[in-house]
Amino acid sequence: MDLILCHTTADFDALGAAVGLTCLIPGSKIVLSGGAHPPVRDFLALYRDEYPLIERRSVNPDKIRSVTVVDTQQRDRLGKAAEWFDLPHVKNITVYDHHLGQDSDIPAQKFYIDAVGATTTLIAEQLQKNNMTLTAAQATVMALGIHVDTGSLTYDQSTPRDALALAWLMQQGASLSVISNYRDPGLSRQLQRLLTTALEKLEYLCIRGYTIAWVTLKTEEFVPGLSSLASQLIELTEIDALLLAAEYPLSEDESRLTVIGRSQIPGVHLDVLFQQFGGGGHSQASSLNLRGANTQDVLQQILEGIKTTIPHPPTARDLMSSPVRTIRPETTIAEAQRILLRYGHSGLSVVDTQGQLVGIISRRDLDIALHHGFSHAPVKGYMTTDLKTITPDTTLPHIESLMVTYDIGRLPVLDHGQLVGIVTRTDVLRELHQAYEERDRWEEGETGRWGDREVRIPTLAELRDRLTPQLWQLLSTASQAAEKRGWHLYLVGGAVRDLLLAEAANGSLMITDIDLVVDGFHQAADVGAGVELAKALQEIYPAARLEIHGAFQTAALLWHKDVELDSLWVDIATARTEFYPYPAANPEVEASSIRQDLYRRDFTINALALRLTSPRAGELLDFFGGLLDLQAQQIRVLHANSFIEDPTRIYRGVRFAVRFGFDIERRTKEYIHYAINSGVYDRTAQTNSKTPALQTRLKAELKHILEAPYWQPALQLLDNLGALQCIHPTLKLDYQLIRQLRLLQRCLHKFDPAQTFTPWQMRLEVLIAHLAPKYRHKVAKNLQLQDDSIKRLQNLATAETEVITSLPECERPSQIVQLLRKYDLEMLILIALHSQRKIRQQIWHYLTTLAHVHPIINGNDLKKLGYKPGPQYRQMLDDLLAATLDGVIKNQAEAEAFLAQHY
Repeated sequence: MDLILCHTTADFDALGAAVGLTCLIPGSKIVLSGGAHPPVRDFLALYRDEYPLIERRSVNPDKIRSVTVVDTQQRDRLGKAAEWFDLPHVKNITVYDHHLGQDSDIPAQKFYIDAVGATTTLIAEQLQKNNMTLTAAQATVMALGIHVDTGSLTYDQSTPRDALALAWLMQQGASLSVISNYRDPGLSRQLQRLLTTALEKLEYLCIRGYTIAWVTLKTEEFVPGLSSLASQLIELTEIDALLLAAEYPLSEDESRLTVIGRSQIPGVHLDVLFQQFGGGGHSQASSLNLRGANTQDVLQQILEGIKTTIPHPPTARDLMSSPVRTIRPETTIAEAQRILLRYGHSGLSVVDTQGQLVGIISRRDLDIALHHGFSHAPVKGYMTTDLKTITPDTTLPHIESLMVTYDIGRLPVLDHGQLVGIVTRTDVLRELHQAYEERDRWEEGETGRWGDREVRIPTLAELRDRLTPQLWQLLSTASQAAEKRGWHLYLVGGAVRDLLLAEAANGSLMITDIDLVVDGFHQAADVGAGVELAKALQEIYPAARLEIHGAFQTAALLWHKDVELDSLWVDIATARTEFYPYPAANPEVEASSIRQDLYRRDFTINALALRLTSPRAGELLDFFGGLLDLQAQQIRVLHANSFIEDPTRIYRGVRFAVRFGFDIERRTKEYIHYAINSGVYDRTAQTNSKTPALQTRLKAELKHILEAPYWQPALQLLDNLGALQCIHPTLKLDYQLIRQLRLLQRCLHKFDPAQTFTPWQMRLEVLIAHLAPKYRHKVAKNLQLQDDSIKRLQNLATAETEVITSLPECERPSQIVQLLRKYDLEMLILIALHSQRKIRQQIWHYLTTLAHVHPIINGNDLKKLGYKPGPQYRQMLDDLLAATLDGVIKNQAEAEAFLAQHY
């Protein structure tokens, strides 16, 4: 176990440095030695689950491998954790600090101490040197560490290195809104006195869950730094919007008014409200200056403007995950831990036999129980029973307040006593990040540009105008049917992606493959919700064929050459999560929530959802940055194990990259290489008889690629990634295979102008035929090709040997025909592709000329000449053909003479 120690009463610099070190030391855990500053404590109340924090009491000293100390060099600042330094087996101790001139009493082997403004800067420099990528949560807490310890680069100890580190952390996604909520820039003495006055005079108004405050300060002269005072008031009072008015006299008859506005309420644009008074700024921070104005009138007008623009805050119904994963009180600690591991949860709700909520058990509770050896004990002895619960209508501000006040990471949602959902810290954080960062940037109608592509978030009316009227009518009908049943309905996946990219459709976009997902709203959406909705739609659209797939809880409506909808495929499913029992298997699915449903998808650009039902119809759900990746023109996978679980995702990623002209993101490429080089596919195939992701699903992806106009660059990219090994470990796109594929194109153009062949299948046969003969049959059978393809590839080596050996010995055209006509055209093409030029020319001559020569006399002519019908006809016609091919006979008379002579 590798541990990272923060000193007692940890500040943001200690926490930020520790979080950064967890990236440099994979698998390491952070231990807070004893308490934290109040801002850090409040921060962790929301963000604790984002970092690998563990309790000191849950550490087994015998398993400690290394200890790294941050932001201190003194043992006495580490509390009881300092005792670990004296363990005889702990010999790897490291210290990171930025305080110079101190004598350390920690027995460390390595010290990293330098004159920078924050210890976090040292860690950020190492991360940048190693070209590592951070999550937004990691970058944010590290940036906070530097901001707080350097006074946002204003303290004397601040250095250019701190500024460069902050810039890099911003590039990594550090949230400025979160930083502004938790940093403390400090106030001058004059501002501190005004702060005391302001706190006494603040007036409050609460509306729709948001708190607005305002205050008027009268001073004798202009006071600089009022913006810092406003920020401090926001932090101290935890209000959502503030109007700070400062009035001072210019003369006996005239005064000057300054109003500073701060808002954290999404949808409220202070810059617009302040412009009417000649002020301005940003949507969240604005100011104005007036002479001789009535302070109360100005404040009242701005307050009224804020009131009218405050949106209705999200409620628990909008945030919650449903249905809730529950266990019984008798469930063992070990089984609860297994369930957490399987579903990736940080806690579980405990219900009795009547389904009533009786407790919650968290991952921390389970870790402590397992540490003390109670794996077989029931969870009822460790679960929390003093619960805080909310209703579906509880607002986000109240939810956030409960979590911070009581330091709880999950709140059960009860509707008339029944458990209908759960809201976690992750749900709240996601909503807050969207509200404070993405919402201002990507409001409806705004645009952004990354690379050469511009993508807009369209309004619902614009989306309607992009689709054909009959398709929009179908979606509207489906959404109305879902609303009637108390459900939400979402358009998800590729259809949303294509809608966002197709800005110039002008009512002409007819998407032929649509995925719809049903999720609970007023009523829970059980396993059969998707099927029920599909049946309801079929009653309205009787021309559609209904298919139900019970194993995956989905239904499909299929139209074939319909007058209005043409050939359309609509999949309807209940929101679900999935679990792969082993790599390359088919997933096991269970009913879940829309968030978890999107998380199970392959790439961020396909994990987008568009709400079709009210309220908030037309809202784009983008939990994983899919819109930004569309704009950056990159393919990014959702989670690290994605390609291990399902190798066909590699092929889908390549298909999307080539189709849209996107790049595969660097980390995604690393995951692909790791999955392929790990050997997991070979091991899985050896231990499991069924590996659909290496069989039927892989063939389906190969079909999509090989029948597409971009199949050549797609194959090249697959080879560059090493992904052709999923077909067989020895398959590579070398020069010989590229030449064979090019020759195949010529053959198909020449010999199959009517396109009776299946080009993608012929290309796949060429790929398989490039393998050693002993592998061809097995690979073809594994991919479940058609029987004639499997037989052809199985016999290719024998046929190739016979043709290559015998064809040079054929002296007459008739011998060539006799040798080659036993093989079908596909086999001859494969043989030609594998042969030398001379053999290939002879096969080409046969296919273009000799195969089209026929006997001058046919069976009817033989009968007219008096020959008795029978088996000899075949031999007679063969002899006539051979004589014709060899030039022995050239006309009817010579043919009759030939017959008279030999028969």
